[in-house]
Amino acid sequence: MNELNRRRFLGTAASIAGAVAAAPLLSACSGGTAASTGTNSAAGLKDALPAYVPSTAVKPDIASVAGGPDMMTDPGFLSYPATPVATVSGKPGKGGSYTAVTPLWGTVPAADNSFYQAMNAALGLTLTMKPADGTNYNTIVPTMTAARKLPDWIQLPAWWNPNFNVGELAGTQLADLTPYLAGDKIKKYPNLAAVPTAAWRAGAWGDKLYGIPSYSSGFSVIGALFYRRDIFDARGITADQVKSAEDLMNLGKELTDAKRNVWAFGDVWTYLFPSWDLPLKWTVQDGKLVHKYELPQFLDAMQWHYQLANSGYLHPDAISNSNAGGNTRFYAGQILVKGDGTGAWNLGDHQSGTAATPSYRRGALNALSADGKSTPRQWADASARALSYLNANLKPEQIEELLAVANYLAAPYGTAEYTMVNFGVEGVHFNRQNGVPTATDDGKKYVQATTYPFLASPSSVISNPGADVVTKDYTAWQAANVKALAKPVFWSMNISMPQWAATADAAQAVEDTIKDCYHGKKKVSDVQAAIASWKSGGGDRLKQWMTDNVLNKYGTGQ
Repeated sequence: MNELNRRRFLGTAASIAGAVAAAPLLSACSGGTAASTGTNSAAGLKDALPAYVPSTAVKPDIASVAGGPDMMTDPGFLSYPATPVATVSGKPGKGGSYTAVTPLWGTVPAADNSFYQAMNAALGLTLTMKPADGTNYNTIVPTMTAARKLPDWIQLPAWWNPNFNVGELAGTQLADLTPYLAGDKIKKYPNLAAVPTAAWRAGAWGDKLYGIPSYSSGFSVIGALFYRRDIFDARGITADQVKSAEDLMNLGKELTDAKRNVWAFGDVWTYLFPSWDLPLKWTVQDGKLVHKYELPQFLDAMQWHYQLANSGYLHPDAISNSNAGGNTRFYAGQILVKGDGTGAWNLGDHQSGTAATPSYRRGALNALSADGKSTPRQWADASARALSYLNANLKPEQIEELLAVANYLAAPYGTAEYTMVNFGVEGVHFNRQNGVPTATDDGKKYVQATTYPFLASPSSVISNPGADVVTKDYTAWQAANVKALAKPVFWSMNISMPQWAATADAAQAVEDTIKDCYHGKKKVSDVQAAIASWKSGGGDRLKQWMTDNVLNKYGTGQ
């Protein structure tokens, strides 16, 4: 799941927009009990979380649509504002000097380059950016925390919370931002106030606020079942006709033609199994905590996927777990339905797809129920998976200075500040082509390696300049499914676990057996045996620990 979340996030960041697991963010503690800075309670968060004041600085072409509490679609932009408006008066900084570390999956730009210099001039301070290799970031950060040598400002991706022990760092090495941002106090920083309250939950530990969210979204899910809409359209098949697991299996029969190197499906388990009325991990029945492994419909879902693997409708490379070329096969029409993170739905995908097949058009199936009768439901992920933190050793005036900088970095899409943070100086780092900011050579070297948005950024929008069809399709899919979004048990509660519990929670042996089963290599009875072994080897103890330390004390987080 960690790798899934990392890939999904990277796809999101690279596309300017897009949506950014619903399982709790776990911090594995070294001791046998939860750290005091662990789980959040509903009552405590009510006092700690910032107020939400939407920005009116830039009007989107496609407005956001509200779902249930804390759920909303991302707004859509069909063009980049021709005259970006400013949201910050003057320079936010007061001449201070700070260091910042962020992960970078790419080439580290030269230190003190022209973009960094321009940013420091705009911010009114010296912020020394020190991007670190994202591939090894989960080992780099623990080295710093062990030596108690964190920078002034650091990005800690939430999918690595267990590696970083964020629950233990909160309040010891990470600054408590509650006194500065709780409730109406955040209104001092209007752009930060425009980040939805739900996103701030991901950076709260023990009912106090520590993290500043980046790339947040009110429509955050672990992924979707994508399909080749152009091919479906040509065959008269529409997404709303697919309402059940039986419909999907029938699709497999209709679409698969192995002689022509066409299979209906790539891997779908990760994004489809909740359709059997299954939670991502936990549910509560009659007041008691129940794991998805214990539910009878889990085996039903497993059996369906085992049958899929043996039906001839699943691509051979998926069966052999060779998914590296999944997108290539999707573009070539060799796979027509595949699961992926929502960050895959972007301009780059459209360009790659149409280069392979000019008629290429990605679509996503709506949420469905396996029986075709129950109300479809889609589990919401945390509203933010990338969060930055300030060093606890900073003085109050320094924290306020950096929060003012964060307010600048969080300026909404299309504003003057957003343009500076994401594209640099016009004529130096970018020029406009057909109204779209387009990187120069210096921009490609210094700006495209995203760094500042890892410290703070506005909530996500959907924008794919030059490919309006993508923006329209993606926003329409979100609008059609936002009412199906539901909060899972323990949603964004940031639970700090003892190490043994985190190991049991990962259930790696079971998950490995599940993967073998939905690839047809092991039977459902093998999954049952793995679950039985997990329960006796720590699963039952985990459930009791979660019941005693989370459910009974703090509720479900829903």
